Amino acid sequence: MKNYHDLVERVLSHGELRDDRTHTGARSVFAPEKLRFDLRLGFPLLTTKKINFRNIASELLWFLAGGRNTHFLHQHNNKIWDNWAAPNGDLGRIYGVQWRDWRSPRGKTDQIADLVRRLVDDPNSRRHLVSAWNVGELDQMALPPCHFAFQCYVEGGRLSLTALMRSADLFLCVPYNIASYALLTHILARATGLEVGELVLDITGDAHVYLNHVEQSIEMLSREHYAPPVLHFSSDNTNFNNYKITDFELVGYESHPFIKADISV
Repeated sequence: MKNYHDLVERVLSHGELRDDRTHTGARSVFAPEKLRFDLRLGFPLLTTKKINFRNIASELLWFLAGGRNTHFLHQHNNKIWDNWAAPNGDLGRIYGVQWRDWRSPRGKTDQIADLVRRLVDDPNSRRHLVSAWNVGELDQMALPPCHFAFQCYVEGGRLSLTALMRSADLFLCVPYNIASYALLTHILARATGLEVGELVLDITGDAHVYLNHVEQSIEMLSREHYAPPVLHFSSDNTNFNNYKITDFELVGYESHPFIKADISV
């Protein structure tokens, strides 16, 4: 995760001071770089502050189930979407809905199911892409997608994935995004009989550190990294529709203490 630290340090040192939608203010750079992680070397969960892997896993399972209501998340004591939810918990047609129930004049498309079929039937295709940026339904989303698309690539029996981000909250959100797409790569690899390869986080737009995260970021950067943990699957399940939190086990996760920071809504 040194590359992630390097990016945070670069934005703190050289980022432009900008106002933003939340009026918090941020240091920002545009389209800074791709963060690359070899998933064969361990699971990329940040160790310089404690990260709640169960929140990451339950959110991803919620996406894969096509969820739009916080009820499922609350069953797993996950409140990371509460700030944007309606009183009844609804969030509109956000990530998971677009992944599993994309609407078009010709009907509905299950992008994840289609992706898995293509990876098996035509692994060399250049169309292994899933999008959450449905222009016609942005006004029906509580929050437009920050990680708006991802694309898969198969080489030598290994599955790699690149996730594209238009907006990257470096301190709070990006460590979650890295781990979430790493877990998704593992799930898709198991569903298609492949091994994992590389994860690439491609920040195509605005990478920023909010001004109320500067002190916390400096504290995080002062800490030494621990060795990455290893992801184990505790069941033989390979069906991406049927995973449970208990199917995932992180072995050897050692981290520095949690660093509290407020999210900008």
